[in-house]
Amino acid sequence: MSDVSHDLLRDRTVLVTAAAGTGIGYATARRCAEEGARVAISDKHERRLGEAAERLAEITGTKPLAVPCDVTDQQQVDRLVDAVAGEYGSIDVLVNNAGLGGTASVVDMTDEQWDSVLAVTLTATFKMTRAALRQMVPARRGVIVNNASVVGWRAQAGQAHYAAAKAGVMALTRCSAMDVAEYGIRVNAVSPSIAVHPHLAKVTTDELLAELAAKEAFGRAAEPWEVANVIVFLASDYSSYLTGEVVSVSSQHP
Repeated sequence: MSDVSHDLLRDRTVLVTAAAGTGIGYATARRCAEEGARVAISDKHERRLGEAAERLAEITGTKPLAVPCDVTDQQQVDRLVDAVAGEYGSIDVLVNNAGLGGTASVVDMTDEQWDSVLAVTLTATFKMTRAALRQMVPARRGVIVNNASVVGWRAQAGQAHYAAAKAGVMALTRCSAMDVAEYGIRVNAVSPSIAVHPHLAKVTTDELLAELAAKEAFGRAAEPWEVANVIVFLASDYSSYLTGEVVSVSSQHP
């Protein structure tokens, strides 16, 4: 990870969901802080959220606002947005990182498996987007960056629920961008292929990770910070003319 800051997000408030742990959310929060942002993080895992806040404070010198939130619960979503806006005065950037995966054939998939993946990955992204936009529209400024996935474009066995949810995130990104373009608000998404971190390694077999990494042009998975760098770009003025776009963060091509 680069130690060089270009102050791309100086004096902006960035809220990152699902930022506990060691994945893309935490890496994004760190990179945003390194680029000068006031950072707020959220996760439903309170202990891990607190640990993430402490780690960020050690690295950046400033402890982020950390608000526990289950993003599938509208009341908690509203409280989160109000807490961040109340603490910092506004939300300039929202990074919708929360998502839930799993592997199951359509033949064997249960309603609960389908519903839970769609609820966290797609519906919660909508709820967070709606709540943040209700703050951003009156201010006539703001940026939203959603975390999609290449499986929103590509077929992969056992991923019907996750792929459907991520394709929905892509469509939500494009349509919500058009809804708020007149207010100067931008909505984009990143579409990573595979970014390995300890939590993913715990819930995915070594064989599958190796197979997916081998398909990448560089022969390896992305590091979470490599995805975070693209999120920072989309959050910054360097992407001032991009909206409704889904940027692939992958070295694998169909």
